[in-house]
Amino acid sequence: MSLDWSTACPDWEQRIVRREPLIPFPPLFPDEANKALEVFRALRAVDVAGKPTLGEIARPWIIDFVAAVFGAYDHSIGRRLIVEFFELIAKKNGKSTTAAGIMLTALVRNWRRSGEFTILAPTKEIANNSFIPARDMIREDPELRELMHVQEHLRTITHRGTKATLRIIAADNETVGGKKTIGLLVEELWLFGQRANAESMLREAMGGIASRPEGFVIYLTTQSDEPPAGVFKQKLDYARAVRDGRIADKRFLPVLYEYPQGMLDQNRHRDKANFYVTNPNLGASVDVAYLEREFDKAIATGEDSVRGFLAKHLYVEIGLALRSDRWAGADHWEEAAEPGLMTLDELLQRSEVVVAGIDGGGLDDLLGFAVIGREKNTRRWLLWGHAWAHRTVLERRKSEADRLKDFATDGDLTIIDAPGQDVSDVADIVERLAASGLLPEKNAIGVDPVGIGQIVDELQARGLQAEQIVGIPQGWKLSGAIKTAERGLADKSLIHGGQKLMAWAVGNAKVEPRGNAITITKQTAGTAKIDPLMAAFDAVALMSLNPAGMRSVYEERGLLTI
Repeated sequence: MSLDWSTACPDWEQRIVRREPLIPFPPLFPDEANKALEVFRALRAVDVAGKPTLGEIARPWIIDFVAAVFGAYDHSIGRRLIVEFFELIAKKNGKSTTAAGIMLTALVRNWRRSGEFTILAPTKEIANNSFIPARDMIREDPELRELMHVQEHLRTITHRGTKATLRIIAADNETVGGKKTIGLLVEELWLFGQRANAESMLREAMGGIASRPEGFVIYLTTQSDEPPAGVFKQKLDYARAVRDGRIADKRFLPVLYEYPQGMLDQNRHRDKANFYVTNPNLGASVDVAYLEREFDKAIATGEDSVRGFLAKHLYVEIGLALRSDRWAGADHWEEAAEPGLMTLDELLQRSEVVVAGIDGGGLDDLLGFAVIGREKNTRRWLLWGHAWAHRTVLERRKSEADRLKDFATDGDLTIIDAPGQDVSDVADIVERLAASGLLPEKNAIGVDPVGIGQIVDELQARGLQAEQIVGIPQGWKLSGAIKTAERGLADKSLIHGGQKLMAWAVGNAKVEPRGNAITITKQTAGTAKIDPLMAAFDAVALMSLNPAGMRSVYEERGLLTI
């Protein structure tokens, strides 16, 4: 056959709605695919009534994926032409059973002596979800019982002939190594995205594949119940780029069961009639009545519960974490996003006056900075944020390190090595605001009064007047700005650019009642960072004063551009 193929699937939106295959080409080597499918189809699913074979119950989408994995191997040269496979699928679609079947098939088909195959799971419980089906598949087949030696206490299966092994490893309490790895399957990649050392762990687990031309890596995962982060976000973004044709990588095959953006925009994913889109096993391993009842229960519980349901059962990515003690503005945050407002340049071009807020800045903290511009003609408030983190924060807050690196990749956070660099960067931006003629003569820069001496000194050294820099009272005294922001988001008189940094800070914010007021403080947020949001509240407090800018007379005459 011709080996001119592409793993891109640019028409995936039409395919997934029409229940058509998401793998856009047949197996590269059909003979290899068929030989592997003969093994895979004969395995039995013990936890299904009647103990049917996988061939009897596996729907075409599963067979297509298995065929693609094994059909990518060129036996004549001993090399696999597609080496990475990425499948995202909703919960209860037979993911763990498929994982066990694929890796057991790989162990049977393997020819290399003393080779190693690994299923890497984030926890012991998830590891058992793959090991138990594999163990039971062997027990139910007389030939496999003769061929395989199962060591339950080690979660290891050994091929008696080749001495090759399949190990199921729990990353939370076992050493991960892969010097001889031929095939690696990573279960629930989204959970690895919450681990600070996940990238190096996966690199170690994949160690042997570089010297095994027949090697492969498979990522199987559901969606995260928080905004994607770390290694999960990296792989997810890459998979989408390959699928959409923005990156050409014929050695990487993405299979993503997710809703087209148009359906999400119209809320059609919440229509029970469309649950099939991300649940190709609906009516088989996924019970329709169960799914519909769980959805109804989530609706009765609240929007945060609905989002958890959508992430796990319908594969809808969470852009903003909602908690029970959340800030009321969080409920309206995503709806107030305008993607065209992602840059400060855009904000300045559209504004008649701007103010800024500054918060935080310790070596164990973020320095948050926010600009709010009042839009010409509409008088809507436009919000843009940025943050700085000293590299020590990445060490002291390992649980958030990968997420902060993601924000840095987005361009919304700057990681600094030298103390004072963040203050200098902030002053550079404020100078730019001043040069635009959009800063008011008074009450232009709002700051947290605690620990701001260095920032104030730098701003004044750059030419800002003392009356332009204002200390904004915090705690319950900030309640007015908080409520103003809530109302602005709700009626969309306050809009923003959909920055993930800001959504993260909004999701971290916790509200605490104080009499007739409310507070959002770093103490109530705990270790979670909210500095960019607090900076935004400082800016809201100043914009509420209805300031006027100091535009140059030349601009009024149409001679000055920004």
